[in-house]
Amino acid sequence: MLLVVALGWAATQTGRFVLPPLLPEMQADLSLSLTQAGIVLTVFNTAYAVTQYPSGRLSDSLSRATLLVPALVVLVVGSVLIGGATSYALIVVGAGVFGVGMGMYAIPSRALLSDLFVRHRGRALGVLGAGADVGGGLASAAAVLVLAVATWRTPFFPLAAALAGLAILFVVWNAESYVVRPARLGVIETLYRLLATPSQRWALLAFALFYFMINGVLSFLPAYLREVKGFSPTLATASYALLFVLGVGIKPVAGGVSDRFPRQRVATVGMLVGAAALAVLMLSNSVAGILVGIVLFSVGYKTQFPVIDALLMDAAPDGNMGGDLGAARTVFLGVGSLGPAFVGVTADRFDYTVAFVGLTVSLFAAAAILFWQGRR
Repeated sequence: MLLVVALGWAATQTGRFVLPPLLPEMQADLSLSLTQAGIVLTVFNTAYAVTQYPSGRLSDSLSRATLLVPALVVLVVGSVLIGGATSYALIVVGAGVFGVGMGMYAIPSRALLSDLFVRHRGRALGVLGAGADVGGGLASAAAVLVLAVATWRTPFFPLAAALAGLAILFVVWNAESYVVRPARLGVIETLYRLLATPSQRWALLAFALFYFMINGVLSFLPAYLREVKGFSPTLATASYALLFVLGVGIKPVAGGVSDRFPRQRVATVGMLVGAAALAVLMLSNSVAGILVGIVLFSVGYKTQFPVIDALLMDAAPDGNMGGDLGAARTVFLGVGSLGPAFVGVTADRFDYTVAFVGLTVSLFAAAAILFWQGRR
């Protein structure tokens, strides 16, 4: 189950991360402005965010499998819609459907692994997170191929086939029952638990600032490297791929470290490294300096994913783990979903550098909040 769930997550991330390297081609094909491109990615991230609480809550009251199989089906539909989109409205719809499917998958998959790996939760979540980097690496490879011989639409049809195959594998290997019955979402009680103490509220704010930054950076980094740093499309995509190649090893290690040391401290250090790396990336004009910034940024931001999830799961009661994790992620991913729109609008009105400075400031603020909370 660890294998099939991680591969499913890898496939969803392939769809998520294949668009940024191809964004200029998509813009040219559909005649989109930077603002419109940012809105497409924000719609995806918003749909991904708002679906997380109900899917997590329902996976607690029904079963993990009851949510995971429909999630894979929705992802297949979203992939086909994106690949076949011929207008701005259709690409927005496709992005929204794919985001819903990814949101349905995200929390039940984490909760399933948390059920299976209690003593090594951080490491198991790190392995799941590494699946995202496998997907990011595949997305970058697909983008390089597409830029050479095909169109930006091409990767989404093989992706739909892969997701359908994984849905079949999950059904074959799954040992859980499928449960369909009425269930309460309990939104008020869950929000009360999440926001009960100042420390929890500050932590959610820090994570929201982190996701605001990362959604903005990942959505536009290849375009930034091409348009500001003068990289060729292939070099920009290969540099983008570095983030994911490194993440395959960083996430499991970071999850294991957070099992042995205070998770909040691990997250703070990672955020500071990431903020410093963005500064290096913006100030460097040589290929070597920019690549150093990308490597450091990967170390800093990839550390966060297993650590943040483990922090939230540690604080959640066993019977509401999926719901609490989903609600927390809905809150900070909802705020974070505005990152691509911020970059698109700011780059249209000013330039990419101003947008990336704003993202760097938000990451420094997130690190400062966690550091301050850790000293209390």
